[in-house]
Amino acid sequence: MPDTIEQLLDDDKSFEGFSRAQIAMIVTNPHLDDNPIVYVNQAFTRSTGYARSASIGRNCRFLQGEGTKKSDVDKLRAGIEAEESVSVDILNYRANGEPFVNRLIVAPVADDSGHTRYFVGIQKELRHGEMSTSTEEVHSQLIEIQNRVASDLSMIIGMIRQQTGATSVPEDFAALSRRIETLQLLYEEMKLSDQQSNRDSIQMGSYLSRLAAAIAHVEGRSGIRLSLQVEPLEVPIETATRVGLVLSELLTNAFQHAFDRIENGLVEVRMSRLSAGGLRLIVSDDGVGVPQDMDWPDPRTMGGRIVSGLIEGLEGTLHLGRGAAGSFITIDVPAGATLVDE
Repeated sequence: MPDTIEQLLDDDKSFEGFSRAQIAMIVTNPHLDDNPIVYVNQAFTRSTGYARSASIGRNCRFLQGEGTKKSDVDKLRAGIEAEESVSVDILNYRANGEPFVNRLIVAPVADDSGHTRYFVGIQKELRHGEMSTSTEEVHSQLIEIQNRVASDLSMIIGMIRQQTGATSVPEDFAALSRRIETLQLLYEEMKLSDQQSNRDSIQMGSYLSRLAAAIAHVEGRSGIRLSLQVEPLEVPIETATRVGLVLSELLTNAFQHAFDRIENGLVEVRMSRLSAGGLRLIVSDDGVGVPQDMDWPDPRTMGGRIVSGLIEGLEGTLHLGRGAAGSFITIDVPAGATLVDE
């Protein structure tokens, strides 16, 4: 992973954890009628005042108003129609009618065949000082974030297509949103690592702990406990991306399916360094368990295809075990994917 994104974000505190701060993100699907929004992050809802429920399914033009320049709108439309990256400073309006200037960068997200599957929009409100003194710096920062997001989304889409050979994938947009949130936590951890001068790697234990807590908060329910035992381990950014997405799939699956008609239960996440190098990730539960006649990861599901693709990319192994109660999944990642000079 090049240093550029960390270097560009280094001195701007407003970019720390862009899902929590000033960097808003949207994803649209040009294969649906009118290219509607299918994902927005929390920074978007805070910046615009529009809740997710009021944004999903609508074209981004609802942010425009009487003061929005037609030339800016035409520039955006031309870039999208040409499936090219485009940037513009555009006058938008919050839900309460208040105008604000948005630095907006829109870029296509392609699959492994080069076909555009989505558009990702990265945007930041330009305040008075930024309008005159740091517009080029802001632009560079947004470009680097957009490139990282588009690259990671392309990786996910490419794995799905590679596993199925399909020309069209009926994405579950709620699941897509969760996967993007998983990536956003990684970007936040990248910023924290950068502050500690570790430009090519992050603390995996910290990242997985935050990720597991976030998923448990969303997917958990009363009576289901989460236990974490993660060793401090520094890994390259690309490895962290894939392992984090694997954990997201496994944990979400456990919370959603492992405790059907069971009131109390335990989900455990353990990560440790292997003696020969590399890492081992174990996700277990004491619920109903994976049925004996079921292959897992299930190649018929998007989650199963993503897990298979991620493990393949890590050159790792996955083992499903069944205990007296519940199931446990063990993933080993070799030293070549995790070795970081300390």
